[in-house]
Amino acid sequence: MARRKRKVKLLPTIWEVSDELWNVIQSILDEVDPASWTGRNRIDQRAALNGIIYQMRSGCQWNHLPKPFGDDSSVHRTFQRWVQKGVLKRIWATLVDRCEELGGVDWRWQSADGAMGKARFGGMMSVPIPRIVRKMAPNGV
Repeated sequence: MARRKRKVKLLPTIWEVSDELWNVIQSILDEVDPASWTGRNRIDQRAALNGIIYQMRSGCQWNHLPKPFGDDSSVHRTFQRWVQKGVLKRIWATLVDRCEELGGVDWRWQSADGAMGKARFGGMMSVPIPRIVRKMAPNGV
């Protein structure tokens, strides 16, 4: 007897942060990465986060980000600062925790993905491996 496929309603792909999600993320940013009183004004953090999401989802180069996300180098600097301060890990942990409350995380099943390809420019040059001990086997003489 054939099994019926479960009808699962797929969630839409996130390309921009919703208002509800931004309220959660903004509280994390205010705590972990507050604005400084000195120096230049920061770029719009919500636009920067949308630019980071766009870059990660599309795989485009940072200097090819569309103009609505702001200056590409500023978005990249914001990304680097957030990685250094652990902002993105904190956002991820908070969102996973909230998703777990909804029953959306199945911890029994997890997957990893990887890619294998040719090494760029030929990879590392091969070098002979130095011997650790003397050769013990006879040379067939």
